[in-house]
Amino acid sequence: MQIKPIKTEQDYESTLQRVDVLMDAVPNSEEFDELEVLTTLIEAYEAKHYKIDAPDPISAIKFRMEQENLKQKDLAAALGDETRVSKILSGQRELTVTMIRNLHEQFKIPFESLFGKGQLAH
Repeated sequence: MQIKPIKTEQDYESTLQRVDVLMDAVPNSEEFDELEVLTTLIEAYEAKHYKIDAPDPISAIKFRMEQENLKQKDLAAALGDETRVSKILSGQRELTVTMIRNLHEQFKIPFESLFGKGQLAH
């Protein structure tokens, strides 16, 4: 096992190729250990060079609605009522901390997506 840091795009590509070869490694083998280390290196490189920002709160809510086939009325309990849901989804009203907590608990929308870059209503 000869492991080195991933410093360039070429290093990244060759590491991905090696991981592809190791994907069927048997647990508790040298190959499996190598796979785990290389995966960690790839994740670190990707986090630095291919960072994907969390979506804005409205996009995150709409995405979950699409995933779960939810309607606006399904969000009313978490956000207050259907009118409030409509205003939030249209950008006319901001989420409160309580609404964010409710959306996270009831619909498992990640906090980092719900807080977004805007300011919260108090």
